Amino acid sequence: MAKTERKSTTPSTTAGRKPRGRKLTAEVSKAVQAVLDKKGADVVVLDLRDTPAFTDFFVLCSGNSQRQVKAIADAVEEALRAAKLRPAHIEGYDRADWVLMDYFSFIVHIFTPQTRSFYALERLWGDAERIDVSDDPALSKAPSA
Repeated sequence: MAKTERKSTTPSTTAGRKPRGRKLTAEVSKAVQAVLDKKGADVVVLDLRDTPAFTDFFVLCSGNSQRQVKAIADAVEEALRAAKLRPAHIEGYDRADWVLMDYFSFIVHIFTPQTRSFYALERLWGDAERIDVSDDPALSKAPSA
């Protein structure tokens, strides 16, 4: 399935700079809140809408143990199922070093700290807008854009 290019309706103040202040979708907000409710660490959302990515958002977080990684994944799945949204695919749940939950328009990545450091998705997708929600739960409750 090919992704169609979207044009931002948010004006940019400086040519070549990405627009700031874009809000999370309701589904991404629910996923972020589920992560925060399970004490996920270093929660970051990468807004990939202005990149040639295959999805709109990455939700990245860390769990301090494999047990916590699974608990976070379970909480995300439960919260989104309540909103009538099911993942298209889940990978890595059994090993729980890196659980990937694909919801088409966004992907949730739940890592152990060592695995997150090794793969460094934030660096790999460095041109994406980074939304740090670890210290500001209000961002995770933003209404749909």
